Amino acid sequence: MLRHGEVENPNKILYGRQPGWYLSARGQEMAATLGEWSKSIDLGALHVSPLQRAQETAAPIAAAHKIAITTDERLIEAANIFEGKSFELGSGVLKHPSSWRHLYNPWKPSWGEPYVEQINRMLAAVFAAKDAANGRDAICVSHQLPIWILRSAIENRRLFHDPRKRECTLASVTSIHFDSDGVISGTSYSEPARHLLPKKK
Repeated sequence: MLRHGEVENPNKILYGRQPGWYLSARGQEMAATLGEWSKSIDLGALHVSPLQRAQETAAPIAAAHKIAITTDERLIEAANIFEGKSFELGSGVLKHPSSWRHLYNPWKPSWGEPYVEQINRMLAAVFAAKDAANGRDAICVSHQLPIWILRSAIENRRLFHDPRKRECTLASVTSIHFDSDGVISGTSYSEPARHLLPKKK
């Protein structure tokens, strides 16, 4: 499972499922890096979120393998009621009291798509890609929160978490491994575009 590359977003908007958010110049470099990285695997299926940033991230992979992109709505970003608003720490939507009524249940979470629903749709998408690959490798291009929540569920980690501590950087790879019976046996994680990640302030 690949997270998309960096998005052009200078105003720190929570873009969510909004259309029209495209990769920045650095995001395009990340996508090209993933295209090169993907040449080392035996790709049999490429399933991608319908959002533009995911489709753009997948394009170099599709070109490298001469494989069609299969758009899967189940790989879309998590729904969030704060979509379209500034979410920058200290100056964003969370400082306004009118937002606080949406924060009563962080375990569900109350401000967006329930974690259980994200897990169910992402699992279904993963198994659909696995079946389509027919014994070869499959790539799913998705978004940070759904990928992290699915990994947390597989690793029996609590779903409520600090978003700053997610191990799912831009253009990262969260691999799901299967045993000979087709049962999920574990995960692994890598960052092929680590050299392109923005420097932490």
